[in-house]
Amino acid sequence: MHRMRSLAAFPADDVVRQVHAVLGNALVGIVVFGSWARDELADSSDIDVLIVAAPSVPIRRALYRRWDEHPICWGRHPIEPHFVQLPDGTRTPSGFWAEVAADGRVLLDTQGQVSAYLATVRQAVACGQLRRETVHGHGYWVEV
Repeated sequence: MHRMRSLAAFPADDVVRQVHAVLGNALVGIVVFGSWARDELADSSDIDVLIVAAPSVPIRRALYRRWDEHPICWGRHPIEPHFVQLPDGTRTPSGFWAEVAADGRVLLDTQGQVSAYLATVRQAVACGQLRRETVHGHGYWVEV
């Protein structure tokens, strides 16, 4: 079992400021996930940040362009945004959400909705609705 990195050294303030500049009050939550959260960061890795927007915000390329106006790096690792909205909860969570729930570190959760949904995803994994598979060293999630 691997250990998860501490958020203490992560540039959380910079990320939150940048996301707030892009989304304003439509910001629902921010989660760091991927190789950084799994403590598998390589020299060539980026740092994946899930940015949860309110349902009123269309997820379009314009959000990424606004982010790219003031990109953030942590050392030589670019911070890569992934803009999403919370699913409505009527379907089995996707593999993407399972990946975030497995190792994600919540930076900001304005009303507890992101943490609650991640708990629902972890429950789906625990109940066997989602299972992680591996092919050629690459993991992916399947609905059971």
